[in-house]
Amino acid sequence: ITTLLDPAQAPALELAALYGERWEEESAFDELKTHQRGAGRVLRSKSPDMVTQEIYAHLLVYYAIRALINAAVEPQELDPDRVSFLASLRVIRRQVTDQAAFSP
Repeated sequence: ITTLLDPAQAPALELAALYGERWEEESAFDELKTHQRGAGRVLRSKSPDMVTQEIYAHLLVYYAIRALINAAVEPQELDPDRVSFLASLRVIRRQVTDQAAFSP
């Protein structure tokens, strides 16, 4: 069911392409919530300000990982969406030698 009734305003091919873009967003949420943070893990912070800070930290780390993926594929002119986020995350985790030893 849709409110888009004018085919000139929203051609079927354009809508089909946008549907694939929507799933890229869903995949990003999955990468962030399930793979980066960990399935079933809740935020550790107790105060609202610290929860906000922890969310921003997760988003910044996600952005940094995606920026590294983009930088890696740019010279080969590859689509960064074709690079596995989980494999990239594992490589990055192996390279991090001194993780934060304090609680947010």
